[in-house]
Amino acid sequence: MSLKGKKIILGVCGSIAAYKTAFLTRLFIKSGAEVQILMTPSATSFIGPLTLSTLSKRPVHTDVSSEDSWNNHVELGLWADAMIIAPATSTTLAKLTTGLADNVIVATYLSAKCPVFIAPAMDLDMWKHPATTNNIKTLQSYGNHLIPVGHGELASGLVGDGRMAEPEDIMLFLENFFNKKLDLKGKQAIITAGPTFEPIDPVRFIGNRSTGKMGIAIAEELASRGASVKLILGPTRERPNHPSVTCLHVKTAEDMYQAAHANFENTDIAVLAAAVADYRPKEVADQKIKKKEGDFSINLERTKDIAASLGAIKRKDQIIVGFALETNNELENAKRKLKKKNFDFIVLNSLNDKGAGFAHDTNKITLVSSNKTQEFELKSKKDVAVDIVNAIVNI
Repeated sequence: MSLKGKKIILGVCGSIAAYKTAFLTRLFIKSGAEVQILMTPSATSFIGPLTLSTLSKRPVHTDVSSEDSWNNHVELGLWADAMIIAPATSTTLAKLTTGLADNVIVATYLSAKCPVFIAPAMDLDMWKHPATTNNIKTLQSYGNHLIPVGHGELASGLVGDGRMAEPEDIMLFLENFFNKKLDLKGKQAIITAGPTFEPIDPVRFIGNRSTGKMGIAIAEELASRGASVKLILGPTRERPNHPSVTCLHVKTAEDMYQAAHANFENTDIAVLAAAVADYRPKEVADQKIKKKEGDFSINLERTKDIAASLGAIKRKDQIIVGFALETNNELENAKRKLKKKNFDFIVLNSLNDKGAGFAHDTNKITLVSSNKTQEFELKSKKDVAVDIVNAIVNI
């Protein structure tokens, strides 16, 4: 594997870890990449621009403009195949999050049309601070890629998380990204995700706590591996960031049923990750229901079963993956659902597992098929999505 022919922007911020960028630049160049280096003014105190210019064979930009030229950050953002910010300090993370473009790195980042990779570097307490945690989550929600920090001795003398990843690890991270197999190229996929809201009156509804994060992560992973993806998304603030994911917004179980059936015939892969309401109010009031003395009851009726209805018309060349969120008799219930709804396999979640289920950025799953049960450890939902898509590819 190599990065031959790739155009890479390397943004260097003011951290002691900046010395590693000399080794990183050399690895990029040896791999056949073109490298344009940008530095914050404080970064030049840790490593000289002349060193990085010599290694990259290009002038290093430390500002949007210099005495004799305009360093066009928009052109740079369009030129690059990847932008790597390493080391990324806590200050830079905050500026990237808020769009505070007071240096050439942030200005170029805001103009970049390429994948952006962030390799943080800071002391243990700074890395663990809620401000940093929130900034990282926000940047990931924008579609940026986090290169995990290392564990070890820090500049302060403390030992813990916060070290910038080693140049070899950053290189491997990028190689894996660019050399990821497009093993689903040409495939059509639909994903259902998020909750459904079943109206009681114009103000109130029956819903659940699903955010849609798991389904969105699966949609993005399918798209990153070449599939054409339609995401049928219930009412949630979460949104996909992958440009190849088409989002179809729905509200009710009936809306989701209609959208799923309208797109199923030409689908190769269907992943039913939504938390669809099983019941809805039989009658919906035209006006807001006023509070009265005594109890109030709502008559409920069954919604249409999206999973069972698709399973009933599934062709042999189609794959359907279902989800089961259970609180008791988890495996038994999942196996029953697998057979009843004609799934190829089912993704089992248990609310008894800490960090799994609704609203978390992590999940713990068990994949259940007719002849195999595979349990996974707690992971980020993005990593769980990789496991699920791998299982789809291996059917």
